Amino acid sequence: MKAHDGMYIAGAWRPASTGDTIPVVNPADEEVIAHVPAGTAEDVDAAVRAARAALPAWSATPPAERAVKIGAVRDGLIARKDEIAATVTAELGAPLPFSEAVHAGVPIMVAGSYADLAATYPFEEKVGNSTVYAEPVGVVGAITPWNYPLHQIVAKVAPALAAGCTVVLKPAEDTPLTAQLFAEITHEAGLPAGVFNLVTGLGPVAGQALAGHDDVDLVSFTGSTAVGKQIGATAGAAVKRVALELGGKSANVILPSADLAKAVNVGVANVMANSGQTCSAWTRMLVHTSRYEEAVELARKAAAKYGDRIGPVVSAKQQARVRGYIERGVEEGARLVAGGPEAPREQGYFVSPTVFADVTPGMTIAQEEIFGPVLSLIRYEDEADAETIANGTVYGLAGAVWAGDDAEAVAFARRLQTGQVDINGGSFNPLAPFGGYKQSGVGRELGAHGLAEYLQTKSLQF
Repeated sequence: MKAHDGMYIAGAWRPASTGDTIPVVNPADEEVIAHVPAGTAEDVDAAVRAARAALPAWSATPPAERAVKIGAVRDGLIARKDEIAATVTAELGAPLPFSEAVHAGVPIMVAGSYADLAATYPFEEKVGNSTVYAEPVGVVGAITPWNYPLHQIVAKVAPALAAGCTVVLKPAEDTPLTAQLFAEITHEAGLPAGVFNLVTGLGPVAGQALAGHDDVDLVSFTGSTAVGKQIGATAGAAVKRVALELGGKSANVILPSADLAKAVNVGVANVMANSGQTCSAWTRMLVHTSRYEEAVELARKAAAKYGDRIGPVVSAKQQARVRGYIERGVEEGARLVAGGPEAPREQGYFVSPTVFADVTPGMTIAQEEIFGPVLSLIRYEDEADAETIANGTVYGLAGAVWAGDDAEAVAFARRLQTGQVDINGGSFNPLAPFGGYKQSGVGRELGAHGLAEYLQTKSLQF
């Protein structure tokens, strides 16, 4: 697609406040493929004013009519799914089949789910002698990351629209073309002017301006815990609603009764998907000491199958970060059984699929989010030990438990301090709430719980 040289504000593409631009780089070949405007506080203010002006009419639109518009957005995503996949592959580097199935496919499911929810959600209820109304929170500032560029946009914008909110989106600077494509789709779907607005720009400039804007009622941010803390502090100072979906260091707990080969192979695939750039990836594999070496060998073989099948990481900065963590793992005494810090290709921001054994719970690679294709295998002695290790990080976003039967896995999963757990390879559910305990975030996305984030309650007593 051709990049727009302006911002999408109040239903039209408008010139940016300055001529400054941000280059968009294809991480597979390091070529600059486009430039987008570097938005300023002035651009953000224009977008927020447009969203504020559109709010009264959109919030008063009957939910069934809002549902029709969200359905039209979903239809637009379907109609342009090949273009979406190609765009994500160009600016993120994900292999095209993965872009088609996940980066284009999942947002279609999520948008469809909110078209349905907008029409069926109980926006009012009777509680004793009261009527309780669920009303839109107002203008939403959505700040999204680059790792799942369209999914993260749809997971914020669709529920906000369903709730009756208006939105200003500031997408990640690494993947702005997907966001511009989404803006085109909302326009074609007939969303009223100002209901959805897009400002591209750098996080410390445009993102900070959006998070701190006095006329934004809720800030929804997905990204690193460090930036999330800053946004939370900014929002807290203004007594502003905030939803934060942050980092993870999720545990994949394989109990002794599990099908070890399946658990390990699925676990390795989970970490290698999207080149490890997934906040919910199961980057710590916990295996009972009696089966540990067997698991290490299975993981080594599984990682070897990936070879060049995973794409690059998003940028030179990200490649250096991930390679630095791999070097740190070696320095701290972990055993490298697959991959390593050496770049597998001369061109592109590639990192070898990497597996560490003999990782202890206190090592850097077992505690910090790497955001690359790096798996740490950790040994445990018994279930109490596994529970302590699994819960022994500042994060609590996702996880997995494998056992001989679901009931055994569920019993262990209930003891994990984390927002989502897959039981024996359970599949993604776009209606289930997604979000974290501890420093993995505040609030939930997806399904009815995701819609509730964009609502506030009013009770009338009779």
